[in-house]
Amino acid sequence: MRITHLDAIEVLDSRGNPTVEAWLRLEDGSEGRAITPSGASTGMHEAVELRDGDPQRYGGKGVQQAVGHVRGEIAAALVGSAPADQRALDDALRALDGTPHKSRLGANALLAVSIAYARAAAASRRLPLYRYLGGDEAALLPVPCLNVINGGRHADNTVDFQEFKIVPHRAPSFAEAIRIGEEVFHALKSLLHAHGLSTGVGDEGGFAPNLHSNEQAIELILKAIRAAGYKPGDDVALALDPAASEMWHHGRYRFFKSNQSERDSAAMIALWDDWLQRYPIVLLEDPLSEHDWDGWSELTRQLGERVELVGDDIFCTNPELLRRGIKEGVANAILIKPNQIGTVTETLDCAAEAKAAGYGCYVSHRSGETEDSFIADLVVALGCGHIKTGSGCRGERTAKFNRLLRIEHELGARARFAGRGAFVR
Repeated sequence: MRITHLDAIEVLDSRGNPTVEAWLRLEDGSEGRAITPSGASTGMHEAVELRDGDPQRYGGKGVQQAVGHVRGEIAAALVGSAPADQRALDDALRALDGTPHKSRLGANALLAVSIAYARAAAASRRLPLYRYLGGDEAALLPVPCLNVINGGRHADNTVDFQEFKIVPHRAPSFAEAIRIGEEVFHALKSLLHAHGLSTGVGDEGGFAPNLHSNEQAIELILKAIRAAGYKPGDDVALALDPAASEMWHHGRYRFFKSNQSERDSAAMIALWDDWLQRYPIVLLEDPLSEHDWDGWSELTRQLGERVELVGDDIFCTNPELLRRGIKEGVANAILIKPNQIGTVTETLDCAAEAKAAGYGCYVSHRSGETEDSFIADLVVALGCGHIKTGSGCRGERTAKFNRLLRIEHELGARARFAGRGAFVR
């Protein structure tokens, strides 16, 4: 099926920053659109998000160059061509850019085109996107991990760790998991209000109060779970993303927002060991820095049988980094973010390689999100079993939940809910 049209414009993400939207049409009239998200807490090995750097527009964050690449060089190469499949299209995009991290044309430009093509191809085949990407067996709905308290780079408060999440893993369906998650989210809001704490939200829709300690965030969430009528651990567990790379300072971890203390790798591992004993935590994402490979290996040796240890910054959805992690015994799961690698096929390949090695896969949004719900279809296509896409509010977050609710309804009796078994340990 020939590509007959490709265009792009500069649109806005959830932080009010510019990003790329691409629009692609095939010769049978099938169309696809896609918007690329953007991260704030980013790994150093991520594919390059091309920004203009012009201080006179959007404080230098414009993406007119990336948009121009789609309209110009990419369109010139693709319009009139008939890719054999998604891999052929993505291979053409990678060859056209010609750099290891997609720095010439921009991963934000390439990913928008890649996803737009996937949507158009799915429409041409009269398939839902999750089936186009994952085949007939794609029917597993994920456990939503709702980020209900924000800290770190995602909020201007006194909390060091970036994400405190609730995990309604005992629900019988995705729809019921969302209901439970939302009930806990609203109970937490009431609890914060009763304590005179802020109920304003951070970048991902979680509350961002000033707290006395990182532990206080955990204690408040446990109280909210009970207030909503559920039992911590049994009904609703916890997941954390400390984003420890943001705390890394000259080989140590600096608690720069709370008590100004520092810890070495061994002390951080001891902290997580203590928290796992005290709290019902089923997942730790980036509990150590992307620079701390030795620490990660020791962490995995000590705690890998007790909790899912997810590598985000250390892997960057990159098969090469994942292979090193597998060889060195680092983590037991990988975070999957399409814009870290830059094309749909590379995202699928990385997840497949992780699964083949016995690693879990955890699909994720970015802090600078959009109304594009691609990752909802992606998590079902991959059968990963769990997803993080923000808290219980903000339209760019609930767009993913709503898409998953529609998928579950569409699948009907074929739909399965991952539940507690989604978490590697």
